Amino acid sequence: MYSRIAGTGSYLPERILSNAELATRVDTSDEWIASRTGIRQRHIAADGQTTSDMALIAANRAIEAAGIDKSEIDLIIVATTTPDNVFPSTACILQDKLELHGFPAFDVQAVCAGFIYALATADNFVKGGSAKCALVIGAETLSNITDWNDRGTCILFGDGAGAVVLKASEEPGILQTRLHADGRYRHILKTEGRMKAGGLDGSPYIYMEGNAVFKFAVRALADVAEETLAAAGMQQSQVDWLVPHQANLRIIESTAKHLGLPMDQVIVTVDKHGNTSAASIPLALDEGVRSGRIQRGQTLLLEGIGGGFAWGSALLKY
Repeated sequence: MYSRIAGTGSYLPERILSNAELATRVDTSDEWIASRTGIRQRHIAADGQTTSDMALIAANRAIEAAGIDKSEIDLIIVATTTPDNVFPSTACILQDKLELHGFPAFDVQAVCAGFIYALATADNFVKGGSAKCALVIGAETLSNITDWNDRGTCILFGDGAGAVVLKASEEPGILQTRLHADGRYRHILKTEGRMKAGGLDGSPYIYMEGNAVFKFAVRALADVAEETLAAAGMQQSQVDWLVPHQANLRIIESTAKHLGLPMDQVIVTVDKHGNTSAASIPLALDEGVRSGRIQRGQTLLLEGIGGGFAWGSALLKY
């Protein structure tokens, strides 16, 4: 038994924040941002628009694409770093908004690797027989934890949500997943703020040591791609599409080069979406599917890395 992606969906807020507009707030320019990151714009959630609000739209679009009735869903996993509340989980809030109840719903927190962690978890539920139809979502409102006066980070992040419906199938679907983490690097990329005695203890904003993150990410993503392909007994040449976490165009290009893939076999959305953390891979996947580039039967390699460090990949037949 495999778990197989039956449908994809995504949502981006209407508000677009361009590099040119950012340059009126902090000392930067469109050329400076684009040349270093590949980012041209990002989407920002409206006032009062929550992570679960965006997840709901992406989820409904994935359900429609899968051609299922929502009553078939028996598992919801939401990957997010920016939940609606401390608790309950965003997954439980989403479950309520979908007017569903009674089955497992929970969040996964692995930052930019969150969707891969959630997908691997759902895959194990389905393969083990504990679920038959899972809704897996990556959703983020990173604008809530972005310091808009810090030009080193505010240029990078955006909001959005992506979703997949994962169904039990006898046809090949997810072939291999690999997950890793190394907490020794937890100080390099973090948001350390926490609730304490009715107030906030620590900074509520994203902190990042950019060069250190870049160096680790390039090496880790190359290694996990090789590991995942080897576990499946497949060659790099058998990959039709690389669907990477959209953090930085240079990291994406480096990963593709290591795999021997031309950039026209890589789904790139970082220019339009920025870094949307756990939402970036499902957003890119949905764009690839809806644009007609990703076709049924093709082999996809999804991979991402985020704070923790946490990283992972998934090899699948779409």
